[in-house]
Amino acid sequence: MDLYDGLMTLKAIRRFTDEPVTEEEIQKCLRAAIQAPNGGNIQPWQFLVITDPEVKRGIGEIYRRAYDRYEPSVAAATPPARTEEAARNQVKVRASSRFLADHIGEAPAMVAFLMPNISMTLHDNQGDLDVGTPFASTYPGVQNFMLAARSLGIGTTLTTVYRIYQQDVRDLLGIPERYEIIALVPMGRPRGNFGVAPRRPVESVTHWNHFGQKRDA
Repeated sequence: MDLYDGLMTLKAIRRFTDEPVTEEEIQKCLRAAIQAPNGGNIQPWQFLVITDPEVKRGIGEIYRRAYDRYEPSVAAATPPARTEEAARNQVKVRASSRFLADHIGEAPAMVAFLMPNISMTLHDNQGDLDVGTPFASTYPGVQNFMLAARSLGIGTTLTTVYRIYQQDVRDLLGIPERYEIIALVPMGRPRGNFGVAPRRPVESVTHWNHFGQKRDA
């Protein structure tokens, strides 16, 4: 598969078949993850692979409990859709997200992405040097992982809803307090097809040389 095609069709997959994901496939995705760019080659990531049915079921129970709080809150905060097409997309995404919340524990595999809770802020005689957050050195690995899965015909989605009850997830998985769980990625063969996700036109969000300067398509 062409890399650009993979990038263009890496939409969120939230419904999976029962076909297993092999350990070899997961390892291949992880090898891609650790090749991601990261500041100063600090490699802040840790990966926790979840395949045990009982552990997955426990994650599913926590996730559903978190989503039951998240769903009405995000609905209340979402402005009305401006077009009928946007409204249809909202309904579709909400149904897909609800399905994931009810069935994430049945995914063939999940990977939790961990990062030590550290600061990258440096200091000199003029004060703090804000060079960003370690999240910037970890999320590229998540993207690499998901792209590698896409190349194998495996669907994924990145979710953080579990963070509403992050400590419960830490306790279930035995994760030390000093680690942030920055992403949970369920994976499996998709029920349905990969495809290009609906997005705003790139021209509408792109500025040239100064903010506000746009170019026509």
